[in-house]
Amino acid sequence: MRITVKVGLLFAVIWMAIKMIFFYSGIVGYNVVPAVMLNILCVLLAIAVGMYKHKRRTAEETTLLADIKTGMTAGVPYAVIVSIFLFFYYSKIDTDYIPHRVAEITYEMKKRLDDPEELKRYRTENEDFEVMTKDEIYERMIQGPQNAISAKSTMVLALLALLLLATLNSIFIAIIYRKVLFKQAT
Repeated sequence: MRITVKVGLLFAVIWMAIKMIFFYSGIVGYNVVPAVMLNILCVLLAIAVGMYKHKRRTAEETTLLADIKTGMTAGVPYAVIVSIFLFFYYSKIDTDYIPHRVAEITYEMKKRLDDPEELKRYRTENEDFEVMTKDEIYERMIQGPQNAISAKSTMVLALLALLLLATLNSIFIAIIYRKVLFKQAT
């Protein structure tokens, strides 16, 4: 197995362990921001460390495109493993998070619809809402979040976001390594 893949898998395991520590200790509660920030850091470190170890092992000069590909071989396994973990995490481990999040959103929508100014604004922005009652508008508006917030949608969005992040990080790290660390022309 390539060193970059091993590094990507190692950082994925590190992030999953941190996520489980957060869950079992209850340090962050329902706040996902620390885990998301650590996820971004781990994918960045996986690509940077994987690319560095690969460049140190190979003596020949490589192209920028080859360096980007090397970074992606660390980032893609990380993204896939973490996304699959998130699916199982929200469907089997932290089963209270998704209902809690849906309850927060429904509470906010109900609060907004109770405000006459907001209700009037919703009716002017959407033609369908003009003839509906407040309860009918609420039922229509709540369908979106209830369908969108699930373990499966979280997995898909995490995979897409992490793949995009891995691609961008691979490009930037390859350029930085070539210009600063290994002094090659791009």
